[in-house]
Amino acid sequence: MVKEEKLFASQGGPIILAQIENEYGNVETAYGDAGKAYIDWCSNMAQSLNIGVPWIMCQQNDAPQPMINTCNGWYCDQFTPNNPNSPKMWTENWTGWFKNWGGRDPHRTAEDLAFAVARFFQTGGTFQNYYMYHGGTNFGRTAGGPYITTTYDYDAPLDEFGNLNQPKYGHLKELHDVLHSMEKTLTSGNISNNDLGNSVSVTIYALDGKSSCFFSNANTTTDATITYEGVKYNVPAWSVSILPDCKTEVYNTAKVNTQTSIMVKKSNEGESETASLQWSWRPEKLDETVLLGKGHISANQLLDQKVADDVSDYMWYMTSFNLGKDDPIWSDNMTLRVNGTGHILHVYVNGQYLGSKWATYGIFNYVFENKIKLKPGKNQIALLSATIGLQNYGARFDLIQTGVPGPVEIVGRNGDERVVKDLSAHKWSYKVDLHGLENKLYAGNSRFESQWQSHDVPINRMMTWYKATFKAPLGNDPVVVDLQGLGKGLAWVNGESIGRYWPSYLAEGDGCSTDPCDYRGPYSDKKCNSNCGQPTQRWYHVPRSFMSNDGDNEIVLLEEFGGNPSLINFQTVRVGSACGNAYEDKLMNISCQGRPISAIKFANFGDTQGTCGSFEKGSCESNSDVLSIIQKECVGKENCSVVASQSVLGSTNCDNIAKRLVVEAIC
Repeated sequence: MVKEEKLFASQGGPIILAQIENEYGNVETAYGDAGKAYIDWCSNMAQSLNIGVPWIMCQQNDAPQPMINTCNGWYCDQFTPNNPNSPKMWTENWTGWFKNWGGRDPHRTAEDLAFAVARFFQTGGTFQNYYMYHGGTNFGRTAGGPYITTTYDYDAPLDEFGNLNQPKYGHLKELHDVLHSMEKTLTSGNISNNDLGNSVSVTIYALDGKSSCFFSNANTTTDATITYEGVKYNVPAWSVSILPDCKTEVYNTAKVNTQTSIMVKKSNEGESETASLQWSWRPEKLDETVLLGKGHISANQLLDQKVADDVSDYMWYMTSFNLGKDDPIWSDNMTLRVNGTGHILHVYVNGQYLGSKWATYGIFNYVFENKIKLKPGKNQIALLSATIGLQNYGARFDLIQTGVPGPVEIVGRNGDERVVKDLSAHKWSYKVDLHGLENKLYAGNSRFESQWQSHDVPINRMMTWYKATFKAPLGNDPVVVDLQGLGKGLAWVNGESIGRYWPSYLAEGDGCSTDPCDYRGPYSDKKCNSNCGQPTQRWYHVPRSFMSNDGDNEIVLLEEFGGNPSLINFQTVRVGSACGNAYEDKLMNISCQGRPISAIKFANFGDTQGTCGSFEKGSCESNSDVLSIIQKECVGKENCSVVASQSVLGSTNCDNIAKRLVVEAIC
């Protein structure tokens, strides 16, 4: 199709690369010889299309020629293609990491990310692509995993809402500006390397009498002094200095000369500040499933949920059985035991709720077992399975089960005697979806509109629908809805799904620190975590395209676990404060992204300690009143720029200390 539209570069179009498969090399060995045969088939099929641009295979060390194998990861400077004639390419530079329900918030520092990029180009890299460059939202049922959150912010340079994630965005922009200025030399020049020991190295790219240099220090704790052509250069630990002319350091990955933005959430100015949302409600209809066991299909076996019909998170498994008091299993100590797949399971026996169970990220099975009271005669069991995203990666991920694989058993105990009645091969009735979803109660024009009630709105009630109207927040800032107080469920705004919500699932309690993150040393998703012990996700993105600026908008919730909607409110996300940072003779830029700077909270030229929001003057400072200088230059403007120099800010009493201009502005 792309070829028919003449979009490849060979046809005059913009597409310069094509990819076949993705990270298959990570799982290939699980398939043995068939895996290798499949990769060969992929290569042959791709070549047969004759598109006129190179084909790449990511994470595929045995990629057949002429496929170009590429690297994915946090670092790819040590990667070497399997063909010496292939360019060294980095197709996924992970800017952060995704989040799972119950997981902490991962962060990757701007310094470490820039270090990884600079090292890659120092060591002969030709192409580098960020994953993710723009975070996003898993609307509807698009979150996979299982157990991946609705937010997919990823700590990317552009956040989930499209805001600049500073300083990461600005620090990388400056890096790429420098790299682009050296592009011809980097792609065509001769390369020479000089290993100075202790993880310190110098790389020189030379072309047509001109040279560009990379000074690298991969030591995790010790700064380095490099002497090059008689000049000494200080290179901090875990950093790369770039000298486009091999004389002047223009960029160092550890020296951030861009602002840090502290994002805040503001209340909805479209509503009265004292007004809370007025809710109406209705129960999810359960009688036909929980009491009567009515389904759409039946089978004398337990079915995989995704195989039955993957159109909903929800599927009912229902069966009945007769039991007499003379049955060997009958006792005062009976339990229902269900082998589950790791997704959510809600259990009902004879119309009564018995209990629920779920797992954590990476767990694919568990056993639900609760005591039950059965009656002589017919007994009804209804199991509601609720998936939380389907497996989408790994060897044979298509075979990983969802729903209730069984066995489903009644266990009776009389003293030491234990009797098991296996219901797995009984006749089971199945119903995909819930009544309210099937009838689109979230759509606003449902034929069940009259069944909503506005009085006695219940809280902490399972399987309950809620709805309310609200005004769109004023302005153009991104909008979120705060769902604190709810359990778990689905949410819609004007009929558009904003995804699964689960604020009652708290993040792990350990593994966070209030200390500033040390960018030095290899990154992993366990490093620099935050949000321990708090709701995994409390705020949910509501795109402005989902809302009307005129009149009322409607939010609808399906509350699965039971919660309290009274705390729900809409907010906007904006820059609350911005902290500018510039080393000596660099330009300090600060911006409130569309709003005026209202005040300067802190300004210092010299040595500054702390982080944005908690700066303190260090061992030395300017002799001038830097705060007044910055106030005069910046207050009332949307952005301002000041050169961090003694001629502008006054002389300092700093000796052998790298001077910085540090400013905190209130937006």
